[in-house]
Amino acid sequence: MKNGLTVLCFIVLILPVSAFTTMADDAPVRPVDLPSSFSWRDINGTDYTTPVRDQAPAPTCEAYAICAALETEMQYKLKERYLPDLSENHLFFSAGGTMKKGGVNLADAATYVKNIGVPDEGCWPEPHRPVDYSFQSLPGWQNRTVRITDWGWIQDNVTVMKQALIEYGPLVICIHFSRDFIHYHGGVYKGPQGTIIGGHVVTIVGYNDSQGCWIVKNSDGTGWGEDGYFRMAYDANMIAHWSGTGIMYLDGVYGNLRPNVPKIYLETPEYFHTYLFGKGFSTLVRGTLLQKAAARILGPLTVTVTTENASSVEFFVDNVSQYIDTKAPFTWDLHATHGLHTLEVRATDEHQDASLAILDFYNLL
Repeated sequence: MKNGLTVLCFIVLILPVSAFTTMADDAPVRPVDLPSSFSWRDINGTDYTTPVRDQAPAPTCEAYAICAALETEMQYKLKERYLPDLSENHLFFSAGGTMKKGGVNLADAATYVKNIGVPDEGCWPEPHRPVDYSFQSLPGWQNRTVRITDWGWIQDNVTVMKQALIEYGPLVICIHFSRDFIHYHGGVYKGPQGTIIGGHVVTIVGYNDSQGCWIVKNSDGTGWGEDGYFRMAYDANMIAHWSGTGIMYLDGVYGNLRPNVPKIYLETPEYFHTYLFGKGFSTLVRGTLLQKAAARILGPLTVTVTTENASSVEFFVDNVSQYIDTKAPFTWDLHATHGLHTLEVRATDEHQDASLAILDFYNLL
């Protein structure tokens, strides 16, 4: 993958041996007449998947794969494509994940969604940091969660997997991979070519019998593979049955599927971008001593955001309020000393509900 091995989750190191006992064929899948192809990207002309996201440089693939499945189920339940965005970081850390050990137990993450739920991204945005850190979701996040009634494992069998995919929604799977998979650009991937170097969690969203493959959503951005997806041959032998992994279904999504809160998106600056006196471009050299995903800023820069249902926007640097803008379009001329900082932008509506956007940046002057 374009950012190297740091984007992938080496989860085998942190999962308990006892998890092997959960690898049962426990999904109650009803026999159906299976179509020759199926995809959650095209249900009667509607794409119920959400945009491909980029987890780099953190090993948070389990949370990304689960949230990708949930977001599809949320839209299908409402029969509307409204592009929900769940907080992968809230799920990752709250379910016991750690960057240091390289992931979160997949079963623990699914159980957390069942028992407590995961809130929208505005409660705990993705900071793209490769290290563990302290952060609390916004007050009231418990009222903004999505939950499931159940989850379980299914048999590694093409017919059973097809049935489950149609019956329950996208399937969360752990794959093992060799180095060639990192450089996949397209086509039906036939399986690892060489030594297995790690494990990664992704989301099956469809299948195609004429090509003999699964359609799989990754979390390495749209620049990898086929716009962020890959096609995996039925016989690729990639599905890992390590401790606590396998083929997972999620059932019965419910909760606050569409919270009535403001939304905010950082337009400038962006992660993995460098800005020279206001002009931005993709960071070319990321393997430096600087934090990989953080924006690099040299010279003056205006922070710009896109908002929905916001009456004011407050700008913070390193948790210190810098400016409050009460009139759209909301902007602020960035000021910071030399070094690494955190930019936090908080959108608030007339009811005092809030959502956050967060970005780490280097001020190079």
